[in-house]
Amino acid sequence: MVCCLVIGLLVGLKPVSAQVSFDNKVIDIGNIGIYVTNALTIGRPDVRNSPSGDPSMEYPLNSGIEHLFEAGLWIGAIVDGQYLVSTSAKDASSGYTTGQTGFEFSAEVGNTIQQRSSLTSSDFFNFDAVSHADMLIDASDKNVIVPGTAIAISEHTDPLFADIHLETYAWNYSFADYFALLNYTITNNSTSTWDSIWCGLWSDIVVRNVNVSTDFGSAFFSHGGYGYLDTMFTNYGFDVDGDPGFTNSYGAFQFLGIEWRDQFIHPSNNENLIAAGYPAADVNSNYWIFNSTATPPYNAPANDVERYSKLNAGLNYIDPSIVDFLHDPSTSGGLTNLLSAGPIVSVAPGESFNLVFAAVCAKQIEVGGVTGAEKDVAAAQVDLINNLSWSKRTYLGEDQNENGLLDIGEDLDDDNILDRYILPEPPATPNIKVVADNQSITIYWDNKAEFSVDPISKEIDFEGYRLYRTQTGDDFNLNMINDANLIAQWDLPGNNIGYNNGLGVIALITPEIIETDTFYYKYTLDNVLNGWQYLIILTAFDSGNEALNIESLESSFTENAVSVFPGTAATSDANTAIGVYPNPYRINAAWDGSTSTTGKIIFYNLPAICEITIFTLGGDVVARIEHNNETYNGSDIAWFDTYAGSEENRTFSGGEHAWDILSESKQTITQGIYLYNVTDKATGEVKQGRFVILN
Repeated sequence: MVCCLVIGLLVGLKPVSAQVSFDNKVIDIGNIGIYVTNALTIGRPDVRNSPSGDPSMEYPLNSGIEHLFEAGLWIGAIVDGQYLVSTSAKDASSGYTTGQTGFEFSAEVGNTIQQRSSLTSSDFFNFDAVSHADMLIDASDKNVIVPGTAIAISEHTDPLFADIHLETYAWNYSFADYFALLNYTITNNSTSTWDSIWCGLWSDIVVRNVNVSTDFGSAFFSHGGYGYLDTMFTNYGFDVDGDPGFTNSYGAFQFLGIEWRDQFIHPSNNENLIAAGYPAADVNSNYWIFNSTATPPYNAPANDVERYSKLNAGLNYIDPSIVDFLHDPSTSGGLTNLLSAGPIVSVAPGESFNLVFAAVCAKQIEVGGVTGAEKDVAAAQVDLINNLSWSKRTYLGEDQNENGLLDIGEDLDDDNILDRYILPEPPATPNIKVVADNQSITIYWDNKAEFSVDPISKEIDFEGYRLYRTQTGDDFNLNMINDANLIAQWDLPGNNIGYNNGLGVIALITPEIIETDTFYYKYTLDNVLNGWQYLIILTAFDSGNEALNIESLESSFTENAVSVFPGTAATSDANTAIGVYPNPYRINAAWDGSTSTTGKIIFYNLPAICEITIFTLGGDVVARIEHNNETYNGSDIAWFDTYAGSEENRTFSGGEHAWDILSESKQTITQGIYLYNVTDKATGEVKQGRFVILN
């Protein structure tokens, strides 16, 4: 997108009066993080300026790999002979701003985003929940003044009077944690009939790594490659050359279907639509140069007539010259996208219809190409196609032949209702406790997965457990969940699945209670390196069901992923010396990050609660560090926030504390010899030592 991010009235920086009706939440139950608002915008536009804040459309979660500037719903119709289009987002250099042109949907005062979850362990558990994390949003284009303010919505004089109820659905299953479904219920609350309706999702896809990118303004957006998958009805984007090695990733929006008057409007159902006397469904893909007055079709639409024209007529990229244009960052970096579907013949006053899109991310498989066209080939898209297939399968549910009808043999739960949003379920995610120790990591877990009943097969189909672990140095790939390697598996004997090695080797003779949780299994990893990060993931998997065409499924990779830092235990033993490693420390040690603020050295053999004071040889205080083994999570230095995921998912040994080698004022210190005192808060004993910093 050829634009500059403007520090101003952004989502988090609006005038106080505009806060009355605005609300936002983050979908982050799985391995994708998506920012949504009750203004019907998707994405956090200032994510480049504030990368440590909420994600925009991040995948994998906590990686810094973002896929979206902003996105929003478009609805177009002919009303009493006039073309009207209402939009919740459009080309805007600052993204959502209260009252700005193109941001025409708003929520009433007090109408905040509601949450539900089908997980019984969630604070938002609700029997009506569809997924592990539902967001419920209500907004309308009827307001010409933003509710709760005196701010007029610029150029918004002809609303459709469209009321929108948006429900988003997301799961933490390992085979479904990379997408969220966007289920819009759209109601005509005007006094006029809407004719020839087209609906679309406008998006400004930008794939960059905000943790490593140094670009600002238009340079941040000038590395985009784009495309359209006609078999999946999907617009997608990727990074051509912006952050080499750090953004091998796709961001995509997929059209899934429209339901209207018992008709399923989708190209897959055109035979039935035509037989019923309705026009064939069509899906259109459009790209244009951001905010451009270029020669059509690459011009940004300037009015409702032009916006409606974009909705009902697409480019769809058959011409090879257009494909080259989309893959060339020198010309395509400023493109925004519109994925639209229709037509709906008419919607009467008071009538509603349903529209569903999916937001999907996937790893872009490296195939050796260096330019857009070479990087974006079929072999690179394998994971993207798989992920789009799962989002589609989830939406279709029982509608296996995609005709919008409940046909014989499709009613999996025997309720005589066509159910969508159905996924086969893997076993429950094991509850784990991970203990970091000196050169070892011990994992405890419970047995609840062994009693899980699949809702489709109606069988207890538990098969076994798998343990995954990353290698030292995987931190810097910023994709640790995908880098985790299978290191052990235990599964039931007596079948043709897995190793048949049984569970006896890991079973505790007597279940162990830690705090209030009871654990039945234990496994210890020895000979791991102190101070290095290891991501530990324990999953349960089932046997699948060949008769129902359900493959073996595995529980969530994200729900119990723990970043573990082995090290010495806390001690107040008078005879145990406190030390520092590495000592001497050389700038840019093996575990240091890429910036001057992401280095670290580690103090070890610390008391449980103590104060560390660091001095120069001349006695000047360089830094003071407070250590508490019960609360330490690494949040006092940048290394952990950049490379170690969320604070609540980090485990330390208790007797170690990292320092970023910066002064109290966060200035880089010079090479030389430094002294330290460690004061044990429990005993008052003071221990001393020294370390060396070398360039």
